[in-house]
Amino acid sequence: MLRFAVRVISIGAIGLAACAQTYPNKPIRMVTVAPGGSADFATRLIAQGLSMSFGQQVVVENQGGASGVIAAQTLAKALPDGYTLGLFGSGIWTLPLMQSAPYDPMRDFSPITIAARSPNILVVHPSVPVKSVKELIVLAKARPGELNYAAGITGSANELAAELFKAMADVNMVRINYKGAGPALIDLVGGHVQLMFATAASVAPHLKSGRLRALAITSAAPSALAPNLPTVAASGLPGYESVAMHSIFAPAATSAPIISRLNDEIVRVLKTAVVNEKFLNAGVEVVGSTPEQLTATMKSEMVRLGKVIKGAGIRAE
Repeated sequence: MLRFAVRVISIGAIGLAACAQTYPNKPIRMVTVAPGGSADFATRLIAQGLSMSFGQQVVVENQGGASGVIAAQTLAKALPDGYTLGLFGSGIWTLPLMQSAPYDPMRDFSPITIAARSPNILVVHPSVPVKSVKELIVLAKARPGELNYAAGITGSANELAAELFKAMADVNMVRINYKGAGPALIDLVGGHVQLMFATAASVAPHLKSGRLRALAITSAAPSALAPNLPTVAASGLPGYESVAMHSIFAPAATSAPIISRLNDEIVRVLKTAVVNEKFLNAGVEVVGSTPEQLTATMKSEMVRLGKVIKGAGIRAE
């Protein structure tokens, strides 16, 4: 009986390996959020590279709005055969911390890779009399509740970056939410709010013109996106880090050989010079992690940001 069990397991392993070797033999679809944003850009760029690598068309499907709920539901319900993938921002695991979600980020997906990340730049209106993170913290402590920061939709990456800053610096700044990062940035440039944690690409022209002043970048280490800027952590708030991530998943129970094949090919596409340059020009850094690194990141970020979300009383609309 034992010999028979070993034989069955061996045949099963051979079958999985053979499946991975012939995969893919038909088109793959990648679901993601609404068109026009950085997630859509990343999905299309990766899909194009995979189509060439696999010799099979990788079709992008935009589903729903920016939250990713509809696309995540589609992925969670898809067959775990490697022919439906999903690319989502960090909201895939932070949204369930703010509202009831129709999926479980740790249970319903098979992590493949953190494709890319996008740190924010802490910018202030020139009327704010500070030129460093330390000076901003001093000013905020001296004027509690008087500084307003602009944020996109509730639960957005720039809002969480600001709330993490508030919690770690122990300062009281007022959150002003907008229907998106674009309107928020317009009001900041107009001087209607004092500061914002914004993407590098969105603030670049305003920094060049002097309409905004950059204080620091939110990544843990200095970034090629803003090579002359210090990090928030190194300029007044040790331990601070806040980056939005674009990660790729398959449905739960997708076989390990297929996940490994997908990871290898996606990371290879990401590491090409052309793709890396296109990401940087769009204000995004290539990562290309292992599935295990993505899983560990999700777990740690849900704990870390869960405390921030609860402390700030953030509930998604």
